[in-house]
Amino acid sequence: MSGARAGIQSYLSISCGIIPWSIATAMAMRSAGLSFVDATIMSLIVYGATAQIGTLLLIVTQASFASVFATALILNLRFFIFGATVRPVFSDTSLLMRLLAGHIMSDGVIASQSGNLLTENNHDRRLGMYFGPSAWNWLLWQASTIVGLLFYEKIPRSTPLNYMSTIALLVLIASLSKKISMIIVVVISAGIALYLRNFPYRLGLFLAIFGGMICGYLIEILQRKLKV
Repeated sequence: MSGARAGIQSYLSISCGIIPWSIATAMAMRSAGLSFVDATIMSLIVYGATAQIGTLLLIVTQASFASVFATALILNLRFFIFGATVRPVFSDTSLLMRLLAGHIMSDGVIASQSGNLLTENNHDRRLGMYFGPSAWNWLLWQASTIVGLLFYEKIPRSTPLNYMSTIALLVLIASLSKKISMIIVVVISAGIALYLRNFPYRLGLFLAIFGGMICGYLIEILQRKLKV
């Protein structure tokens, strides 16, 4: 996969935001009563901070499997949109490869690489540009999670890890908002998310993402018409 190195290099600085986020998630799992082994297995299988933290209370209170599954599904609805966005990248790949791509999919990689992925014509390079940073993101998440689990007792509870990860995401958004169309999409998505912040199961977040995508699509159509 010739594009793997280029993809990793372009994502390397952004991926630093994963470290505090994964450590904070690890601390949340340990605080909920999960053992080191249970938390590690959950991180390997679930691989998603929102789903891991969102289902913790249900798991520790021994809620039904259906409740846990439904909650995780709702919290991860955004990946349905992400998958549909990059679907053309995997049009000629096997089912196994598509399943692997879905499992290691992450917000940061999609946000930073989707533009390049959809414009790259070389099939092998395109796959490398996705799997390279995605694999790096997965490894960094698991390694940082293990660090958080191992040093759970030594990390001060007052450490603002959640804020650090939020700041990292804001830096990512700012670096991508170089055009007026992107700024409009960001403002509209943020407005929807704030207005619907009290929606259950964080559905407001999903609707904000969906609204932002519709807005971006409409702006793209308008720009094409104006050029014609």
